[in-house]
Amino acid sequence: MAWKSAGRLALCLLLCLGVGILGSYATRPEIPVWYAALAKPWWTPPPVVFPVAWTIFYILMAVSLWRLWDRAVPSRARSSAIIWFLIQLGLNTAWSPVFFGWHGIRTALVIIIGLLIAIVMTIIAASRADRPAAWLLAPYLLWVAYATTLNAGVVAMN
Repeated sequence: MAWKSAGRLALCLLLCLGVGILGSYATRPEIPVWYAALAKPWWTPPPVVFPVAWTIFYILMAVSLWRLWDRAVPSRARSSAIIWFLIQLGLNTAWSPVFFGWHGIRTALVIIIGLLIAIVMTIIAASRADRPAAWLLAPYLLWVAYATTLNAGVVAMN
């Protein structure tokens, strides 16, 4: 891998993992008290699952973005995919502080539904520019769909 390509990959990893680290600042302090006290759906996994899963998803997201930036031919399709990627990343970044930091479970539900739509749009756009970049986002899409059911369950039960 050329230095330029490796640098781009490193930047993508820093960006995506940075979003995860940022979210953890809002999340961690709320897990033992506020989150523990919420009524949650029976399909909620134990809290230890979330950081492991999200680390994997952020790495897959970073590789997807890197492929779009480094491997996809410059085109409208690539530009569209990167724009959608950044939109979904912004929504992803917003969710944790709203849900955990502000305890805005209903607002967080609106955000995560928007995130789900933005991920679908990112995958569609990425598939036109670089199919592997699109496929790398599939596990993330499934997880966010699952997380949406958890958020909706928390809203319904609290």
